[in-house]
Amino acid sequence: MLPPRTDFPEGFTFGAATSAYQIEGTAGAGLSHWDTFAATPGTIMDGTDGSRACDHLTLWPQDLDLVRDAGFGAYRFSTSWARVMPDGVTVNPEGLDFYDRLVDGMLERGLKPFLTYHHWDLPAALSAQGGWQNRDVAAKFADLCTTINARIGDRVASAATLNEPWCIAWLSHFIGAHAPGLRDIRAASRAMHHVLLAHGTAMQALRAEGATNLGIVLNFETSHPADDTPEAARAAATQDAIYNQWFIRALMGQGYPDAALEGIGPHLPDGWQEDMVLIAQPLDWLGVNYYTRRLYTGNDGLWPHASEAPGPLPKTQMDWEIRPEGLTEFLTRLKRDHTGDLPLYVTENGMALEAGADIADDARRVQFIADHLRATKAAIDQGVDVRGFFYWSLLDNYEWAFGYGPRFGLVHVDYDTMVRTPKASWHAFRDMLTPAA
Repeated sequence: MLPPRTDFPEGFTFGAATSAYQIEGTAGAGLSHWDTFAATPGTIMDGTDGSRACDHLTLWPQDLDLVRDAGFGAYRFSTSWARVMPDGVTVNPEGLDFYDRLVDGMLERGLKPFLTYHHWDLPAALSAQGGWQNRDVAAKFADLCTTINARIGDRVASAATLNEPWCIAWLSHFIGAHAPGLRDIRAASRAMHHVLLAHGTAMQALRAEGATNLGIVLNFETSHPADDTPEAARAAATQDAIYNQWFIRALMGQGYPDAALEGIGPHLPDGWQEDMVLIAQPLDWLGVNYYTRRLYTGNDGLWPHASEAPGPLPKTQMDWEIRPEGLTEFLTRLKRDHTGDLPLYVTENGMALEAGADIADDARRVQFIADHLRATKAAIDQGVDVRGFFYWSLLDNYEWAFGYGPRFGLVHVDYDTMVRTPKASWHAFRDMLTPAA
């Protein structure tokens, strides 16, 4: 059972989240680097792609009904760069038309549209030019944001420039698990800087057009030493600097962390220091995505001298440890060390579970949600200005390199028939958020 709605402040926003590539399908969109990545053998666990996904492009009215009927007040969605600008620069009117209809559909259902301009589907044409390694991507991204803002900005409740730049830059260019699938420290280092430059450039352009309530969404993941050796402590601290400090410090005008610069610094573009003021554009809010923690041991290999170790806590289908108190820790840490009184939103939190015999039975997810809502409330009680909580995800969907196996959704999707079936977790939210008749 979820905690009562009355435990949270008046006006606190509850919502569900999705992303374009994971649910829409690619009909009518240009080729993205996720399409080309998925077409490369060995990159996607089940060999699938996002060409059909959840067919949200067709079934969006039904999906918005599910958001409304659960009692949510807001829907966090993203626009597809490859749909709006198939080649990365040329506007596709039909793409803008789709998001125009989608936003109107939210408003008709009493839902606040929470827009994310970019959730990872970089047009393949830009990827072929170097993508996030190329400084020119910043201006192109600003053009994307202002184009979308001109069409739907008058009706969205808030807008985030980027979702999880760590995934855009590090997971994709250093670890190689996401498109474009590189394992190159120079490429990763340049992407780590240029993704922030793109954010700052877009923020400046959007402000010039009068856009308001702008933010960015970062992911945070607890980094703990796996043992009591100095090597493990240093490995965990280095990973924390890369994952949890690099972006927020730059955004808050605090500079890049030294522990991450040790490895990244030699590969940054010349003159990067001159971009730091532009990167630190004032934010109206920060989105916080939190899922898990990881344990690290030291190693004698190349920087960052860290190896992941298995943890003892219960795990999700993704093999991610379940540790709700980490959400409280990050929300309070952000206020203390970085954001001060800046409003925060929990923009993603959720768990993947295997589809069972009864597709609607996900009692473990209900408990997961309850525990993380209480963790959010604990941060509020400690003085953190948390304004909302968005569950990830509304629907079972295409989970990137994991394909269609992991199921994060409040709503089960039959990928053969596209039939949607609300799970116990969807009903739990409805019971929490919908007044009894």
